[in-house]
Amino acid sequence: MPEPEAPSEQPEPAATAPQAPAEPLSRTLDPRSLRAIAHPLRIQLLRALRRYGPATASQLAERLGESSGATSYHLRQLAAHGFIVDDPTRGKGRERWWKAVHRGTIFDETLHKNPDPEVQGALDVVMHEIATIHTQELSTWVATRHTWGEEWYGASDFSDFRLNVTPDRLRELNRKIHALIDEYSETSDPDAPGAARVRMHLHAFPQHD
Repeated sequence: MPEPEAPSEQPEPAATAPQAPAEPLSRTLDPRSLRAIAHPLRIQLLRALRRYGPATASQLAERLGESSGATSYHLRQLAAHGFIVDDPTRGKGRERWWKAVHRGTIFDETLHKNPDPEVQGALDVVMHEIATIHTQELSTWVATRHTWGEEWYGASDFSDFRLNVTPDRLRELNRKIHALIDEYSETSDPDAPGAARVRMHLHAFPQHD
């Protein structure tokens, strides 16, 4: 579920200083990091930091309707596994500000074949939470669509399709769709007249007749 972070201004390095490698846009989950993120509140915290930008444990607690003690604990766990880091540009007091390291996460295909029951349990938690988030977002659009201008009615999409393809063909189709979305993401202008944040969900899965 990639969400762009708000860019922060950083001073340019001196000409003689080596430039640090850029952080990857997405993090590929392995068994260890999958187990670390497999908690509904941790997924919600990471999603909030990616969507709304840096925040404190108290601010996130208020946004998510949780206690600051719970958010503090789970934020530290996310930090311990490299999903978030301190934001040194914010906060002058005792409370820590956190920011997401990556825009999104990617499932390593081998996770589905991992024989460890803990890995499979963690995968179930993460996938069900993502499915719940997608359902909530779609339901919110349906309930609030009348608050948007008429130009968005036809621009939005509420479709599903039936295909008969092999796994390799489905992988090929997914790669092409992702590449097209990346093209629009890289050339988007958030300041263009009429522009708004748009969420796209891509679900592709086999189904019994």
